Amino acid sequence: MKKSLIIACDGEAASGKSTGAKLISKKYKLLLINSGLLYRYASKIVIENKPKKIIPYLKKKFKNLNYKKISKLNLHTQKIDEHVGPLAKIKKVRLIMKKTQKKLIKKNVRICVEGRDIASEILKKNPKYDIAFYFKCSLNKASYRRWVDQKKRISLREVKSLLKKRTNMDKKRSHNPLKKVKDAILIRTDILNKKMMIKKMSEAINKKFS
Repeated sequence: MKKSLIIACDGEAASGKSTGAKLISKKYKLLLINSGLLYRYASKIVIENKPKKIIPYLKKKFKNLNYKKISKLNLHTQKIDEHVGPLAKIKKVRLIMKKTQKKLIKKNVRICVEGRDIASEILKKNPKYDIAFYFKCSLNKASYRRWVDQKKRISLREVKSLLKKRTNMDKKRSHNPLKKVKDAILIRTDILNKKMMIKKMSEAINKKFS
């Protein structure tokens, strides 16, 4: 039986947490669960289908969700970017997402979960994370990265404004706001390149299990 390893990756919008989580999952052969994709998928189907009652609709859609299938969709569009923040503030929506994530997590002992309330809420207990990382990046650098990712379809100024708004919304929402837990290791992606980031994360994991 493989040794259990549970990693929590939290961080601000476009802070590089997806890249960090993806690379560290590959290195340590972990199942990667991106909670942001769940919220983005919820946004996508709400935008497209305009249900009269969002909560019962999402409950039904997320009951037997195929995570692999949604991870292959393009969920980084401007429409979803503008919609997902307000949707993620709704307590009942967060409960649906929490239940979905817990279901995925309980089936696996070697996982990396990425999002905005992973260490503080989703992996707080039963099961609890072995190690937590908190990703941070300067607004200028984060905006430029997201702008390039979106193939410069909208202006850099607009991207910057959306990211600033999203991070403020995440930190100030009343239900499970984005925050760095005490024992989380800070990963500054505006200072570290990919190689340095993975080196810092790997050293922390290896130290924990040595």
